[in-house]
Amino acid sequence: MNKTIEKIVSLCKRRGFIFQSSDIYGGFSAVYDYGPLGIELKNNISQLWWKEMTQTHENIVGLDSGILMHPKIWEASGHVGAFNDPLVDCKQCKARYRADEFSEDFNSLDWTEIKCPNCGTTGKMTEPRQFNLMFKTHVGPVEETGTEAFLRPETAQGIFLNFKNVLDTSRVRVPFGIGQIGKSFRNEITPRNFTFRSREFEQMEIEFFCHPTDSRKWYQFWRDRRWQWYLNLGLTEGRLQLREHHQAELAHYSCGTADIEYAFPFLADGEYGELEGIAHRGDFDLRSHMEGKLVREDGELVLETDSNKKPKHRGSGRDLSYFDDVSRERFVPHVIEPSAGADRAVLAFLCDAYHEDNVPDEKGKPRERIVLKLHPRLAPLKAAILPLVKKDGMPEVAADLYKRIKKRMPCM
Repeated sequence: MNKTIEKIVSLCKRRGFIFQSSDIYGGFSAVYDYGPLGIELKNNISQLWWKEMTQTHENIVGLDSGILMHPKIWEASGHVGAFNDPLVDCKQCKARYRADEFSEDFNSLDWTEIKCPNCGTTGKMTEPRQFNLMFKTHVGPVEETGTEAFLRPETAQGIFLNFKNVLDTSRVRVPFGIGQIGKSFRNEITPRNFTFRSREFEQMEIEFFCHPTDSRKWYQFWRDRRWQWYLNLGLTEGRLQLREHHQAELAHYSCGTADIEYAFPFLADGEYGELEGIAHRGDFDLRSHMEGKLVREDGELVLETDSNKKPKHRGSGRDLSYFDDVSRERFVPHVIEPSAGADRAVLAFLCDAYHEDNVPDEKGKPRERIVLKLHPRLAPLKAAILPLVKKDGMPEVAADLYKRIKKRMPCM
């Protein structure tokens, strides 16, 4: 079966799943709108995630944090200084690329020998330079120094900031989690592959706080549980893989990360794209917001300082440790983070459900028919009322039945 991404994109527009944003003005790059069927599918995925993570688990609560937050948050978390992609340009055709698309070890490349994939010219690529992915804006009526703020590039930091608030107002004890679904924004250099890599996207994240000695156990628990969630909702196991990161791939603070990946049709055979990451973040995040930006030196996380040994970026100074009133122990919890993309999940379920059948027409000739074989719990519509005749009161019966069913489930 020729399951190409072009056919899926066409189906999404034709049937009201996903539209290009600002379409009547020529479109707005890497931003998408969800149509009537698309938003039902996306809501089903999000609601099933929310039920699985915050309702069926005994010790997880929800949160909805702000998209705009204090700029110092992003300094302490490392996003201002380190949330970058390496960027190169072709001086001949002006095409722009991430440097790591050419090689993971891009700093060792001789860029005068590199050929532009777009125009084929050699020797016209610029040297790599770092490009910060955060969208900058200004707070207040005047754009001036000191008024800069950022649209959040991830939902996680809003959870860490509210760690103490949740502890003080909810009946939770470590181990416990905080879940959030919300929009994030990244100024991607090379957004591509439909909704797989876009500038505005929705995340579904849990930050699970646990005792340091139990963190490896909880990492394994969430890794296995999240893998099973996708299988339970119908993704083909043969097109799904669970991949542990190699040591060289890990962030400097990470104790381990596993990606749940899917074989999207826009990728080459044998290649997979990330659906969800399950990260063992240690105590990096809470300590960063207490102390300031942390870096790894000689295997230890230490406060980053300037030449005068003063902190480069200070934290809040607030105590974000946890006191266990049973064991009488105080510690900074470790964090396990299952982080999923709602938009990527929609795309994966659509790709997996897409099938082409050949059925005979009225004359017996084969006719191509596109079928979406979605799991019933994900299906945007649960029922269709189709009167076979337009007489004998059948349309009225159908209309009445439709009105009654629609109160219980989406139907047509």
